Amino acid sequence: MKNRIFLFLKGVAMGAADVVPGVSGGTIAFISGIYEELLASIKSVDLEAIKLLFSFKLKAFWEKINGKFLAVLFLGIGLSIVSLSRLVLFLLQNHPILIWSFFFGLIIASVFLVASQIKKWSALAVVFLIIGTIVAWYISSISTIADEDSGMAYVFMCGAIAICAMILPGISGSFILILLGAYQLVFGSIKQLIDALVAVDTAEILANLKIIAAFGVGCLVGLISFSHLLTWLFKKYHDIIVATLIGFLLGSLNKVWPWKETVTTYFDRHGVEKPLGQVNVSPFLFEEITGNEAFLLGAIVLAVLGFFSVYSIELISKRKGKVETA
Repeated sequence: MKNRIFLFLKGVAMGAADVVPGVSGGTIAFISGIYEELLASIKSVDLEAIKLLFSFKLKAFWEKINGKFLAVLFLGIGLSIVSLSRLVLFLLQNHPILIWSFFFGLIIASVFLVASQIKKWSALAVVFLIIGTIVAWYISSISTIADEDSGMAYVFMCGAIAICAMILPGISGSFILILLGAYQLVFGSIKQLIDALVAVDTAEILANLKIIAAFGVGCLVGLISFSHLLTWLFKKYHDIIVATLIGFLLGSLNKVWPWKETVTTYFDRHGVEKPLGQVNVSPFLFEEITGNEAFLLGAIVLAVLGFFSVYSIELISKRKGKVETA
C-alpha cells in the first residue's frame, strides 16, 4: 500500500507536468525512478496482450501489461489533470499575458536542455532542426483553433500525437496541444464536464464527453502504437529526432508569445466570442493598439521563473542519472 501511494503521488506530479506546456511528464517519470518500468509496461501492450484480452484471459492480460502499476499511475495523472486544468484555464482567461510569459520561459529552457541531449551535431541534424522550426512556426501561424466543429478525427489525432510526449523526457504534451490549437479545447472540456455534472446538464455532459472520449482514444492508440516506433527512432536516429524536437520547440514560441493583436474572432457553441486570427506585436505596441496594460515587468519575472523551474527539474534529473551510473 505504501508503494502504491508513492506511485500515485508520482502520477500526480506527472499529471501536473503534463498540464503545463514546457514541462515533460516523461522527465518527471525519469526523476522519480519509474521511467523504465513505464516504458516497458507500455511496450508490453502488444499483439499477444490484445489476444489475451479478446480471449477474456483478463488475469493473464493484467499481469502481462503490469496493470496494477499502470492503473495506479494513470489514476494519479488523471486526477491531477482534472484538478489543475481549472486553475490553468482560469489564469489563461484572466491573466493571459502573465501565464503565456511563464509558458514562454518554460519552453525557452526546454530548448537548451533538449539540445544538450544531442551527442554530435551534424549537417543533417541542423537541416532537421530548421525543418522542425519552419513546420512548427507554420502550424502555429494558421488561424485555426480546434473546437467541437473541428471534427472528432482531429481531436483523436491531437491525442495520439500529444500522448507521445509522456514517453519523451524533455518535450511536453501540452506544448503539442498548444501547437495544434487544441490546448484550451481539451482542458476546457474537462472543466466544462465537471461543471455540467454538478449542474446535471445532460446535453453539456454528452458534448464534452464526446470530445474527451475522442481525445482519450487517440491517446490510447498513440501510446500503444507510437511507443515502439519512437523507441526505434531514438535508437536509430537519436540526434536527428532530438534536433527536430528542438525545431518544434523553437517554432512554437510564435504561438506562446504573450502580446498579440486579435484580427479575427469566432463564436463557440456557447455563443462566446473568442480570438481566432492573431498577430504578434511588441509589448509597447500592444498597449498602443489595444489600450490594455502590457504587464512587461511581471511578464519578464514570470518568464525567468518558468525558465529556472524547468532548469531546476533537469538538474535534479541529471544528478539522479549520475547517481544511478556511479
